Amino acid sequence: MTVIDISPSVMQFLLAFIVVAPLLGAVAALLPAPPGLKGKGPDQAVLRHGVTVTGAVLIAAIVLAVGFDHDHPATMQATTDISWIPALDVRIHLGIDGISLPLLLLTALLTFLCALHSYFKPPEGPSPKAFTALVLVLESGTLATFAVLDLLLFFLAFEMVLIPMYFLIARWGGDQRRAAAWKFILYTLLGSVVMLLGLLLIGLRSGTFDMVALATDNGRGLTTSVQVIAVLAIGVGLAVKTPMWPLHSWLPDAHTAAPTVGSVLLAGVMLKMGTYGFVRILLPIAPDGMRTFAPYLAAFAVVGIVYGSLACLALARRGAKGDLKRLIAYSSVGHMGFVLLGIATMTPTGVNGALFANIAHGLITGLLFFLVGAVKDRYGTADLDTLAGATGAALYGRAPRLGALLAFAAVASLGLPGLAGFWGEMLTLFGAYSPAEGLSRPAFRTFMAIGAFGTLLTAAYMLIVVRRVCMGEHTPHSQLSPAAPADAPEPSGTDPSGAGPSATTAPRPATPQPAATTPQLADIQTYEAATWTPLAALTVLAGLWPAVLLGLTDPAVQKLLAGGKS
Repeated sequence: MTVIDISPSVMQFLLAFIVVAPLLGAVAALLPAPPGLKGKGPDQAVLRHGVTVTGAVLIAAIVLAVGFDHDHPATMQATTDISWIPALDVRIHLGIDGISLPLLLLTALLTFLCALHSYFKPPEGPSPKAFTALVLVLESGTLATFAVLDLLLFFLAFEMVLIPMYFLIARWGGDQRRAAAWKFILYTLLGSVVMLLGLLLIGLRSGTFDMVALATDNGRGLTTSVQVIAVLAIGVGLAVKTPMWPLHSWLPDAHTAAPTVGSVLLAGVMLKMGTYGFVRILLPIAPDGMRTFAPYLAAFAVVGIVYGSLACLALARRGAKGDLKRLIAYSSVGHMGFVLLGIATMTPTGVNGALFANIAHGLITGLLFFLVGAVKDRYGTADLDTLAGATGAALYGRAPRLGALLAFAAVASLGLPGLAGFWGEMLTLFGAYSPAEGLSRPAFRTFMAIGAFGTLLTAAYMLIVVRRVCMGEHTPHSQLSPAAPADAPEPSGTDPSGAGPSATTAPRPATPQPAATTPQLADIQTYEAATWTPLAALTVLAGLWPAVLLGLTDPAVQKLLAGGKS
């Protein structure tokens, strides 16, 4: 069933446009703006150009989704297959199915919202020309990662996003931005070198780099030893990008230093590239190798869940001087641990849960980083002790709508039923209860129990954050100012002898002292509401109607795990 019947040629054009348009837009962003389009200045013109290009890509992605045949989500649609390097049989092969379409839409939406946010609140740093061009290149690389069906093209797209993100952090970031950018690029590049060796091993041993053909073959053309080596090599590169514990240490630094837009894109779409690679490449192409490493992947995943939660609890406690952006970054380590646990089960339930958790994390954590950026702009800091101790009322008293939305995003992140974060975690744990044939049930049920404990830790630190940032610290009476209570009589000015009022001190009227002043902050602005509302609405929609997403992913996952057979 398609909502609107669109011809295959138009579908092909739309997918190619979605991948290429941001790249062309990046080139155009570096050119001088035509005189009639400058508006108030060239900076405004180039930021408006970014909104226009990302908006056009989002519209094309929505039309592509409308024309997608929802009755056959396991079939590759809007495919383009053109020979590129005949000597290596490398082809420009594009296509989407029920697994890649949601990620394509998520990327287009988040990038558009980031461009819209940057237009109304320009980034502090060098020229917006370079900023806009880098965001568009990053969008093109991410969209291409989810659309290409050739292993070498996948690697090129996978690497294409690294340089833009490096410069976004290094040039527009905050404190320690250069060190964080270097750590990011070194980790990801080293992981990518190992991943390339694994991709070449698969392509050369099987005789093709075509991901559809390799998935259909389901590893039958590769020996078990080749699959094991390939999974180890490719898995390391994907695990760094995910990020999986203990290869995660670049992430908190990168998030803490990155500008708001950089953090949203890093958490919302770039982390999904690693988990997508596990599902699209390793599960169908090297199933025997994945089965060998699945218990280890699951073990690392649940350690990441608990470790990320404990790190957040340590940052959230009073006196720790924890950074709120850093706390959200560590929470991503835990949330992506659930995604990896679902993939490690190698079952339709677990993999569907992983894909659902991917989308939920992109929506919720993208919203959280937008909100934390807004809080930091208003307070001038993201230090939790400062935010909690600034006033007794904190956000609920100073910017109530902003505080309410932050509380909403926090409870969505902890997996409250009825919101998007719940379904991915629940399906992942169900998948771990009954893993694929050949995997140890006792081990995976142990992993399930540890993961379930991690959900309790997640709830603990998120509720602490809400209490401290939104409600403020409880101040003991001993720390209150020594001002007299409101109902106490005011001392009259008397001379030391008690004879009456002194000559120099007139009596003060017995007016009650005002409560501690609570300076108001700017609440949610119009452009912020426009940027954040789609993410909040989709978080509710996915939570109340999970079939919208699961109806797309489940048939595609069933086919993928069955070796290309529906």
